[in-house]
Amino acid sequence: MYLDCAATTPLEPRVVEEVTRYLVSDFGNAGSRTHGYGQTAKSRVQAAREEVATVVDAGPDEVIFTSGATESNNLALLGLVDHGKATSRRHVITTAIEHKAVLEPVDELRRRGFTVTLLQADTSGRVDPDDLRRALRPDTLLVSIMHANNETGVLQPLADITAAMDHHDAFLHVDAAQAFGKELEPLRQSRIDLISVSGHKIYAPKGVGALIARRRGFVRPPLRPLQYGGGQERGLRAGTLAVALIAGLGTAAALAVADQRDRRRTCERLRSRLMAALAPFDPEFNGDQDHVLPSTLNVSIPNGHGGYLDSEAVMLALKPVVAISNGSACTSHSYAPSHVLEAMGLSTDRVQGALRFSWSHLTPEPDWDALSGAFSGLLS
Repeated sequence: MYLDCAATTPLEPRVVEEVTRYLVSDFGNAGSRTHGYGQTAKSRVQAAREEVATVVDAGPDEVIFTSGATESNNLALLGLVDHGKATSRRHVITTAIEHKAVLEPVDELRRRGFTVTLLQADTSGRVDPDDLRRALRPDTLLVSIMHANNETGVLQPLADITAAMDHHDAFLHVDAAQAFGKELEPLRQSRIDLISVSGHKIYAPKGVGALIARRRGFVRPPLRPLQYGGGQERGLRAGTLAVALIAGLGTAAALAVADQRDRRRTCERLRSRLMAALAPFDPEFNGDQDHVLPSTLNVSIPNGHGGYLDSEAVMLALKPVVAISNGSACTSHSYAPSHVLEAMGLSTDRVQGALRFSWSHLTPEPDWDALSGAFSGLLS
């Protein structure tokens, strides 16, 4: 059973068809203006811009295609450095529970002379908008807060966060890698200036994503490119466009909007059955289960002796039965206790026992008896 969709998702069959078409037959370069192959590619890229923009109610010319959310995060954060220096606004606010793809660029901002405020989350896994309101300063350039956490699935209160920034002109960036195409309305708030998107979290290929850079009034965010050469993507992301991958992202985005309700119902049903399968083991759920993606569950299982089953031991024992994780795939090559769960104030034992289950509308019905049996074996 594959239950690690927060790490990466399977490809939608219709996405596979679209990608294959633009790899094999309509393989033109979108920058080639002298023949039909190039025009076909250019038209498909433009259609994909519209499909991606529709998800968050943005304009197609506000979509910048990238290699994924990590590049988008870097462009959103580091791309504002020159503007911050020119305007003497060198204060940045983010949270202690962000993905490393935000926290490490923020560390780079600190090295370049910016001051950083890290907002803390409580045991619910959510940030208090009042903390943000108090942290804002006249020289605050940027606020970066994720939508859905990649480890817990907990959703941040974006409506309250945007309200806290109503009377401040700092740019608001949202890392929406986990929630884009799954939670539609919160990301449609026009106060969100920058949104990072990852293709392989919404059933599109790896290696493609987008940064949505909304105009405020008629003014675009004053981003500067991180690489040069060619002038593609309004000069913000040089390089030949990966037409096939972009076509796949566009198709995935369109399907996410069209099929959202059915997908959500399927994920909620699987969630209910997973919780029922774990119920005999007195699970302790990490994060506020009233504000969470329906497709993610982070849980620690008591060992009956005052502690918790060790996650590494559990994953080894469950390997023949289920594919799960104990945190972000981006940092699992050098495993350390989850900075997200530690920032939530959970005990060391509970953090070391944390398991992440994540699934999708494409997930076949798992063998719940086999899963329960594996846990029973660990506790016997």
